Amino acid sequence: MNAIPRPDNEAIFHADPVSRQTFNEVMVPTYAPSDMVPVRAQGLDLWDQQGKQYLDLTAGIAVTSLGHSHPAVVEALRTQADKLWHVGNGYTNEPVLQLARALTEATFADRAFFCNSGAEANEAAFKLARKYAHTKFGPHKSRIVSCVNSFHGRTLFTVSIGGQPKYTEGFEPLPAELSHVPFNDIEAARAAIGDDVCAVVVEPVQGEGGVLPADPAYLNALREFCDARGALLIFDEVQCGMGRTGKLFAYMGYGVIPDILTAAKALGNGYPVGAMLTTEMIAAAFSAGSHGTTYGGNPLAATVALRVLQIINTPNFLARVNQAAERLVSKLNGVVRDYPQVFSLVRGSGLMLGMVLADSYRGKAKDIIKAAEAQGLMLLIAGPDVVRLLPALVISDAQIDEGVARMRAALDTLATSQ
Repeated sequence: MNAIPRPDNEAIFHADPVSRQTFNEVMVPTYAPSDMVPVRAQGLDLWDQQGKQYLDLTAGIAVTSLGHSHPAVVEALRTQADKLWHVGNGYTNEPVLQLARALTEATFADRAFFCNSGAEANEAAFKLARKYAHTKFGPHKSRIVSCVNSFHGRTLFTVSIGGQPKYTEGFEPLPAELSHVPFNDIEAARAAIGDDVCAVVVEPVQGEGGVLPADPAYLNALREFCDARGALLIFDEVQCGMGRTGKLFAYMGYGVIPDILTAAKALGNGYPVGAMLTTEMIAAAFSAGSHGTTYGGNPLAATVALRVLQIINTPNFLARVNQAAERLVSKLNGVVRDYPQVFSLVRGSGLMLGMVLADSYRGKAKDIIKAAEAQGLMLLIAGPDVVRLLPALVISDAQIDEGVARMRAALDTLATSQ
């Protein structure tokens, strides 16, 4: 039998050039990306194919919270890459055990489950909640309550639990036994949480829903209602966790302890990894084979996540996050004051911030994003009426000042074009 010819190294390492147009030719159109294509980044600085520099205040949607190519994280990944990449789930590995121990020691949890994304972490949480309730109370206790305008992932189950119809339209029939209540509405939650509810899930700070922090009284009420009805309280900290609010996890700032917590995004600083944390009693509802994932907790992901956790979970690091947040909020409030026709207020928690558009600019968040990009500033939206900022937690004072200066230049340019 003739051997299959191997391509030469030039063919492997020097592929034909690609551009933004290539996206339209080869990708499934689930996104509408910017015209600029990033090619390299360091810290909060990013460069596109033309060599233009941008200040990234998105962190890949709260992912690269230590900045791009953080040297300690890169070194951890390189070291592990020379040791062990992957084993099937018939085996465990040292990095995942070290990560699980570190996360449980740092939180309320006794047990950890690892996967590849926030959606998978939430999927595991919702399945565990139903399994726990089914085992303890019976099959009638299956309803899950979540909030309007919440976001919990893109699987059919998680997107259905998220309270945004725009993400479920056309995918019906949706999973049953799900209810949605207004965020921060205690009386609506009280009415919705009956004896048939197995779990209530909430984001301590709604991200995609407009960067809305939960009221402390609301989270305390949810804890009380869940305890009274034998339901589990799940905190989705995929976006607001890992130091984003100035605490390792947002629940620590509220003093309300969930039964299950989910994390992802910044946990791997760009390396795909998610986690579900819970107590020993609740975890026992799962047994070997009742849930799983091929890649979850592989040695590469676990090594990266452990290093990220070690860096973020220190008093000095978290103190700096709060200091940077105070400065950024002050600067953004100055923008609101000077551009009242554009913005009405700044809200959020820590370095998870949203600038709410004034009535005259409602629906124009994307226009502001595009104008900022032209000035070399990367921002996000949280719906059509909120400009969202999720900078790396390592942002410097100088970068805060530069980012706000570029934002002001963008607003001035946008005003002249109206």
